[in-house]
Amino acid sequence: MSELPREEQLAAAFVDLADTLVQDFDVIGFLHTLAEHCVALLDVAAAGVLLATPDGQLVDAAASDERTRRLELASTEWNEGPCRDCFRTKKQVPAVPLATQAARMRWPRFGPKALEAGFTSVAAAPLRLHDQVIGALNLFRDQPGPLDGSQLRLGQALADTATIGVLQQRAVSEQMTVTAQLQAALDSRIIIEQAKGYLADRRDTGVEEAFNLMRRYARDHRMRLTEIARQILQGTADASLLTRRDR
Repeated sequence: MSELPREEQLAAAFVDLADTLVQDFDVIGFLHTLAEHCVALLDVAAAGVLLATPDGQLVDAAASDERTRRLELASTEWNEGPCRDCFRTKKQVPAVPLATQAARMRWPRFGPKALEAGFTSVAAAPLRLHDQVIGALNLFRDQPGPLDGSQLRLGQALADTATIGVLQQRAVSEQMTVTAQLQAALDSRIIIEQAKGYLADRRDTGVEEAFNLMRRYARDHRMRLTEIARQILQGTADASLLTRRDR
């Protein structure tokens, strides 16, 4: 957690999420940044982002940790969960306690899986601009009590800012159509997943730690996450990144 005053943390987060007019914009890395800001600023244990394909299918795009990524992936396979409801209705899903009969009836597979992952409640906010919705943000708590309304409103503000950033970047891009951009994002996701698995095996560490190493290296060297992932898979990445840690 940053030692900056909360007001400065909030300002920095919104500036970060609005800064998308860069030549090598990385939508997957950007959505991971959104998830990280949510965990840092909201009273939640984890956050995940699902992104919509041109034909309206939701795919897991980013998550603040590995357990959330697995849960989000399962929710897309089952076609159920708060993000799906949020995307379909274009409205927020207020905090839902997971250990209730209502939650089990609403999400018969997602609900028990989320409880098994250690979460107690979940809320969701659409990635929207006016009537256009490009995905959804899941917010998970692992403590008693649901996320309160003011926290969900802040989460929605972060999601709205990120949506504007993504759509703004799309609008100024002259080399890709929206469809091609989304496909490129999905292709990047596959490469990143392969690379973090390979790196985890090379370094004898967990997948989540491997991914964090990739992100830090990309930030420190001002490189795209996808570029680092390709270098890892091709064996051309910096030796310090590939070196197996001491047992």
